[in-house]
Amino acid sequence: MGVRRRGREAALKILYSMDLNPVSWKEATQQILDNGELPDSVREFTTELVEETVERLEEIDDHIRKASLKWEISRMAAVDRNVIRLAVSELTGKNPKPVRVVLNEAIELAKKFGGEESGTFVNGVLDRVRTDLGMEI
Repeated sequence: MGVRRRGREAALKILYSMDLNPVSWKEATQQILDNGELPDSVREFTTELVEETVERLEEIDDHIRKASLKWEISRMAAVDRNVIRLAVSELTGKNPKPVRVVLNEAIELAKKFGGEESGTFVNGVLDRVRTDLGMEI
């Protein structure tokens, strides 16, 4: 598994744990990263992704709110919500990643860690975010 995929998985675990146990992103990051043996490159990518997502959470959630017409963010499954947040963070961040890669990675994370319909749900919301932002696949 590549550095970015492992980093995204770790970042998802961190954001998910923050949803369940409100602590600072630094504390949550340390707890998750200290429990696994991850190379420095994965740890660095994870930390950057979590920090950027948390710092821009209000902006990211605004994009999600606009795209998820029938779903309030608070009512989304925690895994789905945080997969979408990570993807929107990557799409709109200071170093945006290729749209197709971000969408595919988010769908795979949702399938792996979410419920039966998570992949489809995440795909639908992110496709709407992408369209709203005027991004091509």
